[in-house]
Amino acid sequence: MATTLSLNLLLVGALLLGWGHLPGRITAPAAPRPAAFHLGAPASCAESGSVDEVAVPTTYLADGEIRALVYLPPCYDPQARPGYPLLVLIHGQGYTPQQWLDLDLPGRADALIQRGEAPPFVVLMPYDPPPAMRPPHTGFDEAFLNDLLPWFTQRYPVRAEREYWAVGGISRGAAWAIHFGLQGWDRFGALGGHSPPVFWSDSPHLRAWLTSIPEAAWPRIYLDIGDADRQDILGAARDFESLLTEMGIPHEWHLNVGRHEQAYWDAHLEDYLRWYAAAWSPAAPEASPTQEDSR
Repeated sequence: MATTLSLNLLLVGALLLGWGHLPGRITAPAAPRPAAFHLGAPASCAESGSVDEVAVPTTYLADGEIRALVYLPPCYDPQARPGYPLLVLIHGQGYTPQQWLDLDLPGRADALIQRGEAPPFVVLMPYDPPPAMRPPHTGFDEAFLNDLLPWFTQRYPVRAEREYWAVGGISRGAAWAIHFGLQGWDRFGALGGHSPPVFWSDSPHLRAWLTSIPEAAWPRIYLDIGDADRQDILGAARDFESLLTEMGIPHEWHLNVGRHEQAYWDAHLEDYLRWYAAAWSPAAPEASPTQEDSR
């Protein structure tokens, strides 16, 4: 049976020194929480969000389970209706979901929500275990789509509409975001690639995947990378962005100062969260066909 560990953010900072250092899994009693506020309304409480650890059985991975961390917003209501927007964020190669905690995603998301600059939302951070193989030679994609997501949506109140679902990632996680976001365009309304390579096995299919998406259903797309990133990754990101431009598909492209490192993603994480959340606000502006930032 899947197990859940609820941690308040103070314990997260004190205990989560690495994925392998998580305390033994327990089920913590749920404290009463006030009702969730309406989408786009400022937070009415000062409590911090929380982080759950989950493990779901799967036959697709050698460990027999797929693990993830789940960020829950301040004043989280397990009975919220119609539910919360869902953001899926996938870590980079050589990291675990702890990467997002090291970047203080919970604290930054809390601040945006409590200031009324973003509606409350849930973040699912799955663990892509080694070895780092490309699809279709890894079971991560099947475990994520066939086991983790169905289990998750049965236990957490997230909205069903695709415009309230987004997928993003860092480095290898960005390659997964492109993979899931284009093949699963009917599931995800937005995808974000942060320092994005593209899986070699996906590259020959990108044009066909994009062509198969109805124009009215094109996902929101955000791409960013540092100008001093690895040349192979920078080249792959430029090629993907060029393809989007050639096909007239709206997207944002940000070429920033920086390298392929944690310091770069730390400097831009709040930008990412603001972009994802912008579409979930009542008066979110429409995206322009192509927005380029060459800072």
